[in-house]
Amino acid sequence: MARNEILRLCLLALGLLLIILSPVIGALPGPGGVLVLIAGLALTLRNSKWAKRRYVQFKKRWPRYGHWTDWGLRRKSHFRRKHRKAQQGDADD
Repeated sequence: MARNEILRLCLLALGLLLIILSPVIGALPGPGGVLVLIAGLALTLRNSKWAKRRYVQFKKRWPRYGHWTDWGLRRKSHFRRKHRKAQQGDADD
């Protein structure tokens, strides 16, 4: 197994652990549980092909929420779509 593959699996495991721990941390005062959940989801999405496929299905079903998720994760696809939309707007003028 390559070193990058081991690192990817470790980051995936960390992401899943953060997702599992988020309700426990959410019981504490403050927004900690939400932040832990977001970090866990981001790590899982970056390191799991299964999670990426589920994410694409989510975006197709609820595009508005997919837009916000892309923005929050600073995904390249968000910036490509934003750039394309701006170019189409310029072409329409």
